Amino acid sequence: MSAIRPGHTVNHPCCSSTYQLCLANRSLRFCGAQIVVGHNIQLGSLTLTRHLTHLLTKADLSSMAESDYSYVNPACAEIIVVRHGETAWNVDGRIQGHLDVELNDAGRQQAVAVADRLSKEPKISAVYSSDLKRALETAQIIASSCGELEVIKDPDLRERHLGELQGLTTREAATVSPEAYEALLSHKTNQEIPGGGESLDQLYQRCTSSLQRTGRNHKGERVVVVTHGGVIRSLYRRACPNRRPKGKVLNTSVNIFHLSDGEKWTIKTWGDVTHLNQTEYSQSGFGGDRTSG
Repeated sequence: MSAIRPGHTVNHPCCSSTYQLCLANRSLRFCGAQIVVGHNIQLGSLTLTRHLTHLLTKADLSSMAESDYSYVNPACAEIIVVRHGETAWNVDGRIQGHLDVELNDAGRQQAVAVADRLSKEPKISAVYSSDLKRALETAQIIASSCGELEVIKDPDLRERHLGELQGLTTREAATVSPEAYEALLSHKTNQEIPGGGESLDQLYQRCTSSLQRTGRNHKGERVVVVTHGGVIRSLYRRACPNRRPKGKVLNTSVNIFHLSDGEKWTIKTWGDVTHLNQTEYSQSGFGGDRTSG
C-alpha cells in the first residue's frame, strides 16, 4: 500500500484534478464527500485506511488550505444515494417490497438528521426518489433542507418486487410460501420470486438504468437519490462487479457514487451513518440486505 501523507495529492479523473486531505469529526473529506474513518477506500492503486489518521497532526491540519469542495468535474455526476428512513415493518422484520409503508417516528428523525447533514454539503442540484412513501417522505425532508427543491419521482428506484412474500415476516414466509422464500434466498441472479416478483437481474437492470440516466442529465452536478436497500446493493454490484457489499445498508445511510463519461462508476463513500450518532437507530434493523427492505 502506498502511504499518503499531509501535503500529498492523489490524481483522480472524476472530481477535481487532485484530492486534498483534511480531517474533521473523525472523517475524511474528499472534494465534498465524507469518508468515514475506518473504511477502506480504493483510489486506483492506493488504498486509504483508518491508519491515515495517524499521519495527520494538528500542525498539518492548521496548515492545510481549504479546497473547493463544491467542484464536480463537468464530465462526471456526483450522486448521493440515501436509503429511506426506518418503518414499522423494518422493526417487525416484515417484507415490504413494493408495498407502500410510511416512515415511523424514528424514521422521520433519521430523515431529519440526514437532511441536516446534506444541507451542509455543497450545492445540490436535484433530488430524485422512489415513489414509495417511505422513500418519498425521506426525500421530501431532504429536499426541504436543501433549498426547497422539488422531488422528482422515479418508479425505477422502487425496491425489488418480492411477489407473494410481501407483507410476511421472514418466519411466516418460510412456512406460508416456502417455494418463494427459497427463491428469495437463492444466489441465482435470474431467479424470480413467485407471485409476480422480480429477479435480482431485473432489479439491477431497472435501477442501474435509472442512475445512469440521472448521471447523464446532471454532468458536473451533485444530486441526491433516495431509494431502498435492495436497490443500493444493486448499484454497488454495478460499480464493483467482483465484490459484494458487507453487512446491511442501514436506514438513511449515505452512499456517494461518481458516474463519469464512458459509464464508469466509482464509489466514493459507502454506508456512512455518522449523522445518526445522536439519533435512534438499530444496527440490526431489518432490511437493507438480501431480504430487502
